[in-house]
Amino acid sequence: MKGVLSERKTLHPLDLERRELPAAAGAAVRELASEISATLDATLADPAATARRLTDPALIAQIETRAAELPAEVRHALRPPATAAGATIVSCLPVSDHEFGPTPPSWREAARWSGDRAARACSFEFDLVMLLLARSAGEPFGWQGQQDGRLVNNIVPAAGHEHEQSGASSRTLLSPHTEDAFHPRRAHLLMLACLRNPDLVGTTVSSVRHIELSPEQRAILSAPTLPILPDVSYGAGHETYSATAIPTLWSATGPAEQTIRYDPAYTPLEDAGPEFRAAYERLTAELERVCVTAALAPGEILLVDNDVAVHGRVPFTARYDGTDRWLKRVNIRLSERQRRAEETNENGYGQHIVAPFRSAGIPPVEAGTRERVVPNDRGPVEHP
Repeated sequence: MKGVLSERKTLHPLDLERRELPAAAGAAVRELASEISATLDATLADPAATARRLTDPALIAQIETRAAELPAEVRHALRPPATAAGATIVSCLPVSDHEFGPTPPSWREAARWSGDRAARACSFEFDLVMLLLARSAGEPFGWQGQQDGRLVNNIVPAAGHEHEQSGASSRTLLSPHTEDAFHPRRAHLLMLACLRNPDLVGTTVSSVRHIELSPEQRAILSAPTLPILPDVSYGAGHETYSATAIPTLWSATGPAEQTIRYDPAYTPLEDAGPEFRAAYERLTAELERVCVTAALAPGEILLVDNDVAVHGRVPFTARYDGTDRWLKRVNIRLSERQRRAEETNENGYGQHIVAPFRSAGIPPVEAGTRERVVPNDRGPVEHP
């Protein structure tokens, strides 16, 4: 897909839904985050540790209780995408380029700066903004093996990772994919907020509800034929778990309600027969054909329906001078959305979520408890 997608620099294509967050509502979110930050500074024994993980019970209680104080316009703007495109651009949170300092050289540095009492104010406060917005949309959650279990992830280019299939890359096309496609508890929604994007680096979005396949191709891709494996950033260890074949496409009612589970880089296509591979290649070509690219501006949010749309990123040249693209991301689950019943039997290859909010029927990870998890270091290597 590189030859086509790398040339697509469309800013806010017309076929993506647009929503405006009223100025007063955006200001209310920033002000509430500032209030919560001040309250936590006064009450938490170790605010720096809280900033690194954002899972302290006192912080979660503040988000859980006070998100309800936000104007109704916030919840309305953060509802799931309403069109077949499976993605929505929400504008505009009040942000200024100077308030966050330079773009960090890695997510680890971003986490360290957020935990620095002398320098963390704006970065930490915007993490609280992200949690308030995500809680208005559904249940924010993280991964134990991803950015040290942080609920808010920083997406920045990292030197030495330019050509990887990861969010830390830059010079290579990040292939379209379903976020964490291998896992039954993957997000329903991804929320990507832009702090900085001077080069108009585009996030690609392709909706499975815009593609054209024959009934035979849909039937082939709806049969559980191949597994999707954890990506390289989850480290080693998944080999000890049984791989479960899953459908690439699924719909209870027909194409209008089609959903997708797609990550070709981690799907062992060589293990399938020619008929399946041909149908999969047709699907890939169709996702390329319907692709649109959104280049977010500071303060804009991209909501991606992770069941309907696959997403990626066009190549760019990082400068590593503190001015590069900087996004923040939160995974969100929706209590009202059900997936295939068969997914409850999947093992998730030993990867576990951090779910401190009580919703969507997912038990929270209580403070002080430890889930079994495959040793790994997701590090700066991750999808955007």
